[in-house]
Amino acid sequence: MLSTRVIACLDVHEGRTVKGINFVDLKDAGDPVEQANLYSKTGADEICFLDISATHEKRKTMFDVISKTAESCFVPLTVGGGVNNLDDFFELLKCGADKVSVNTSAVSNPDIIKKASDKFGNQCVVLAIDAIRNKVMPCGYEVTTHGGRQRTNLDVLNWARQGIKKGAGEILLTSMNADGMKTGYNLHLTKLISENVSVPVIASGGAGNPRDMVDVVLKSKASAVLAASIFHFGIHSISSVKKEMLKNGIHVRDCEN
Repeated sequence: MLSTRVIACLDVHEGRTVKGINFVDLKDAGDPVEQANLYSKTGADEICFLDISATHEKRKTMFDVISKTAESCFVPLTVGGGVNNLDDFFELLKCGADKVSVNTSAVSNPDIIKKASDKFGNQCVVLAIDAIRNKVMPCGYEVTTHGGRQRTNLDVLNWARQGIKKGAGEILLTSMNADGMKTGYNLHLTKLISENVSVPVIASGGAGNPRDMVDVVLKSKASAVLAASIFHFGIHSISSVKKEMLKNGIHVRDCEN
């Protein structure tokens, strides 16, 4: 049986971990390298680094932070933000990333997914989708880019399917309406995508407590759950999330007592 993964997400801005609501009103949440190491030691199955301002500020992602983290962090590392071409993929993988996440660059140039998948393998390519409610879209949700700042007129479900055909091996699905709100994941959105694609879907945006994570797995068929602020600010631990999952019959990797 495959284990459900619990992923700690580090939104990084100007070299510091931050968290806000819908990527604005950011609060400092610590040093990303130190936090990644802590989460690695306390049961996180993966770490996800998202340089949330790299694309908006038209700069490269934080290669130095990734290198320092990879030296002492021994769980899989996914990195996104400011990834524009195959050279960026290569540099991040060389720095120690296991997977690379693309959003804005993939919308602008979908062939980057195919090229990266062909060169590095689809297990390295994560399609990040920042979704916002829009009843005009066929599935009811629209893709946004640039950290949620720009709408695209792309339907989320159609885009997810297209990305998988191009070679994406995983979907990182964030509900921008729920992000940072701590009121629970968007169960409808997550289920819609999970039931209609052939690759794992990571639920993101809105986690407020361990029960939210249980619900998005049992009710919406998420393959993994991602959270940020509830871990950064000590509201809940990764161990408490895994214990709640085990109590509800969800298979997870070992957690700390």
